This record gives sequence, structure tokens and C-alpha cells, in this order.
Amino acid sequence: MNIKIINTSKHSLPEYETLASAGMDLRANIEIAVTLKPLERTIIKTGLFIELPIGLEAQVRPRSGLAAKKGVTVLNAPGTIDADYRGEIGVILVNLSNKNFTIENGERIAQLVIAKHERVSWQEVEVLDKTERGAGGFGSTGVK
Repeated sequence: MNIKIINTSKHSLPEYETLASAGMDLRANIEIAVTLKPLERTIIKTGLFIELPIGLEAQVRPRSGLAAKKGVTVLNAPGTIDADYRGEIGVILVNLSNKNFTIENGERIAQLVIAKHERVSWQEVEVLDKTERGAGGFGSTGVK
């Protein structure tokens, strides 16, 4: 499937790193390095603009290595880019570590996953079908 993209950065287009990769890395497109202090957040622009067909969304997700090794993650993960959005893709990064983290131009800061989604119509009812779980909430199915 082909997706229209405008790239105003000096970096290559996002691409899949392996044959089985679900996501493509997004790179920071910044003039000067940005340092995030502990618990600080910022929006980092990518220089990318996309045109998705209706029925698809782009999900901005954290890079696992950046999160695990540096404590830096995408704050609203996954961030959704709707098919009718035409602005520049930005990534909301947050530093959850106790050390400053500096983002350099061209650094891989997040990943982008293109996914199909459904639209639904609500059917108001008085009763929902019963299930084994029922109204059990967080952790109700166990932890092991």
C-alpha cells in the first residue's frame, strides 16, 4: 500500500528495519539539541506530513530501547494520527528518568505503526450479555 508523505527534514523516510517489523522509526527534526530534564516533556517535530486513507490511522509509539535504557517514552502512547490530519507529525516525549536526556537532530525518538480501524454505531440496550469475568476490573483475571 502506498501512503502519500511530504518530508521537509534532511533525514530519510521512515522505513521498516526488518521484514517482520510492525513499526518504522521516527527521527527528530530539530535545529538545535533539546535537553529534557527529569519529568519534563516536550513535543519534538519530525518534518513529516502524511495523507492516510480513511480506515487507517498512524500510531506513534515509544521505542522500547529508549524507554528501557534511558527512561524516555512517548507520553500519550499510542498517539493517534487520524486520516484527516495534515499537519506535521510531532512526538510528545517525556523523560521519566532521574537524569537529563538530550535529543539530537536525526535521533530515532519513536516508532510509527500504520493500522486499520473500524467505525461503529452504538446500539443502546438495557442489559449486556453476561460473561465469566463480568464487571471485574483491573487485575480481576489474576497476575500469574
